[in-house]
Amino acid sequence: MGFQLANIDGRSALVDGDHYFDIATISEGALPSDPMLALARSAELTTLAKTLAGSTPTGALADVVLGPPVPHPQKSFAIGLNYLDHAAEGSMEVPANPLVFTKFPSCLTGPFADVEMRSDYCDYEGELVVVIGRRGKDIPAENAWDHVIGVMVGQDISDRKAQFAAKPPHFDLGKSFDTFGPIGPALVSLDGIGDPRELRIVTSVNGETRQDDTVANMVFDVPTVIAYLSQITTLVSGDIIFTGTPSGIGAVHGKFLADGDVITTTIAGVGTLVNRCVRVSDHTSPGDNIDAGS
Repeated sequence: MGFQLANIDGRSALVDGDHYFDIATISEGALPSDPMLALARSAELTTLAKTLAGSTPTGALADVVLGPPVPHPQKSFAIGLNYLDHAAEGSMEVPANPLVFTKFPSCLTGPFADVEMRSDYCDYEGELVVVIGRRGKDIPAENAWDHVIGVMVGQDISDRKAQFAAKPPHFDLGKSFDTFGPIGPALVSLDGIGDPRELRIVTSVNGETRQDDTVANMVFDVPTVIAYLSQITTLVSGDIIFTGTPSGIGAVHGKFLADGDVITTTIAGVGTLVNRCVRVSDHTSPGDNIDAGS
């Protein structure tokens, strides 16, 4: 059965169908209202979820705005070139080790929030996002899933102009503009999704399918990535990992995002993000003001 953990007005909630249950209320204060603290209570959330059928919902999902299920992770990682077809479409060499960069936590936003663009070179990247539940250091790959509380749908929005403004590229800056990390709609516990390798990521823009692939085609699977990262840094409850995007990105095909475009990202069994693109201003860099002839 599992559980679905959501963020509603900054409070942790369990989702059941079209309704939600405020966790602090239905647990009579035994579990915290802070979504970040709730993430460390996986076993208790599972037990609480089993009682929802006999409880009165706090409200309907249609009447509230969902925030990012993990609003303030200590660490937010992302993995580049983690699908063979994606590396091939960009004529990039497949890395020998996971290509890790960071998306600043300040870029995270809700599942139905607007994406605010500051150039004409913004791109979409649908991804599976993994959330750490149990702290760990030097985690063996065979035990890695034991440290995961659940998964979400994610969009690694990328401003290619900012990303490639310098050499080597600014993967972190180009992918960390405010609103460039929609996640959600809820965190789905592992016992609610079956085999994670069978999850299929589908991204469409204005109804046109652009990306369609399964997690099984990752170059470095989730256990490998977790083992690799945990050799370097202790993973703690709430850390998130954007695990990479399949082929079909806009930059390769000249299909950058435009004002008014709607990105829909779905992972069956996990959920759907719907994000409207809004062109808010222009991003400039020092290089834009350099006279090439001087």
